[in-house]
Amino acid sequence: MPDYTLRQMTYFKAVAESGSISGAADRLHVSPTALSAAITELERILKSQLMVRRKAHGVSLTPTGNFVYSRAVELLDLADEVQLGAANCGTQLVGPLVIGCYFSLAPRILPGLLEGFGALHPDVAIAFVESTQDEVQRRLLAGELDIAIVYDVDLGDGLSSADLYRTYGKVLLPGLHRLADQETVTLAELEDDPLVLLDSAPSSEYTLSLFRDAFVDPTIRYRVSDYELARSLVGRRMGYSIVVQTPVASVSVEGRPLLVKSITPAVSPVSVKVVWPRDVRLSDRAQAMIDFAVSSCGADDLDGVATADDIRLT
Repeated sequence: MPDYTLRQMTYFKAVAESGSISGAADRLHVSPTALSAAITELERILKSQLMVRRKAHGVSLTPTGNFVYSRAVELLDLADEVQLGAANCGTQLVGPLVIGCYFSLAPRILPGLLEGFGALHPDVAIAFVESTQDEVQRRLLAGELDIAIVYDVDLGDGLSSADLYRTYGKVLLPGLHRLADQETVTLAELEDDPLVLLDSAPSSEYTLSLFRDAFVDPTIRYRVSDYELARSLVGRRMGYSIVVQTPVASVSVEGRPLLVKSITPAVSPVSVKVVWPRDVRLSDRAQAMIDFAVSSCGADDLDGVATADDIRLT
């Protein structure tokens, strides 16, 4: 049986996250002296120095301290699960779940997942964060998120994943474009047309890779980060764009007509995945959401449309 206590681990975790004894003491409403004594006793029990304390400069974790911190997070999360689940003998999932999502994927995936999973597990309090893919990955590895939904492009090390669905690039044209009557278009046919590039990783990397594979040098007129702005510019006949998610609406937010055309020859698909830190034990809530997302979205959805109506309760 371990000699350390959950209280000591709670104190250590708070100090590690606050960066100082005084900050953690304020957060936990205990005296700095009591908190410092608890950390010292934990170090004695573990026979290791967990942090370096510098007066007026806070604390910094040692390599052992970083290891213990990651395990303390898992241990305390599991302890919370035991307490939350005891009331219903573990038959119902209870507690928080934080999901990260690449911002352009969020409108097509999150509503259905929130609605469907919420109906199955009403006692799980779901929160979500929309951001860039790099930021979502950073926050996931920092322990701020339980799971994340991202494109399978430039994923960092240390992540496990499951496929949700595959999608592929398509051309977004204004309604009166010269290629409007064609069922498909080639990128070579658009080489001299102005491109409105969705300039946010990994969307931009994927788009530019399609042009490289086709040996086409695009004429980039605008670089934008907002999906609807790109659609509005295309609607005003100021260029074309490459989109990965198939738009449901055939008009821009200004009401101008838009067309979506498949690219020929067929381009490489890109996968949408749910990811989580490889070295972290998933909570029952996170595992249940992963299973629900995988079964709901369908890994072979080549159209990449995962709306609330498409996601079915299972």
